[in-house]
Amino acid sequence: MTLGVVAALAYGILAIVGGIIGYRKANSKVSLVSGSLSGLLLIIAAFVQLQGQTWGLILAAVVTAILVVFFALRVTKTRKFMPAGLMAILGVVALATMVNQLAVLR
Repeated sequence: MTLGVVAALAYGILAIVGGIIGYRKANSKVSLVSGSLSGLLLIIAAFVQLQGQTWGLILAAVVTAILVVFFALRVTKTRKFMPAGLMAILGVVALATMVNQLAVLR
C-alpha cells in the first residue's frame, strides 16, 4: 500500500466524518451530501489505486485539490480555523503526497 492510497483513504474518511458532523451540528444537508460524495470518491480512488490503475491517483488528486480550494475559501470567508482550516491543511498534505507519488510513477 503506497502513501497515495493511505492519503486518499484518510482524507476520504475525514471528508465523510466532517460531513456527518456538519449535518449534526448545523443541520446542513449540503455538508452531509458533499462530504459523503467527495469522501466516497476518494475511497473509490484509493481502491482503484490498489488495483494498480494510475487514474485512481489522478482522481484522488483532483478531488483533493477541489476540496483544498473550497476549504481555503471557507477559511478566508469565516476567519475561523476549525473545521475548514484544518481540512485545508490536511488536504494540502494529502495532495502533496499524491502529487509526489504521481511524479515517481512518471
